[in-house]
Amino acid sequence: MTDPVVIEKEMALTRAGFYRGVEKALGSDAYERTPSGIVLAAEGRRFEITLGPERRRKIALMEIEIMDVTLAFSGYSDRDRAAALVRFDRAFQRGGG
Repeated sequence: MTDPVVIEKEMALTRAGFYRGVEKALGSDAYERTPSGIVLAAEGRRFEITLGPERRRKIALMEIEIMDVTLAFSGYSDRDRAAALVRFDRAFQRGGG
């Protein structure tokens, strides 16, 4: 297996919010929960999501809960990885953007 493709994101999200939306984001409920996030492994592919600590960002009078999220894809073709990223981003999209 080749080295994983790693994508790092800063997301306006809490752990609770992540776990509420993870099945939609993965398109599957066949993932394993780990102390730092989740792992979805099937058919020679592995998609690991690692959650960083929750923190708050203050913008003027507004506070947003955020955390760093690391996505690691192993065994995915470029096309399959792109499709998984679109599904992940749409599952956690908020507002009109």
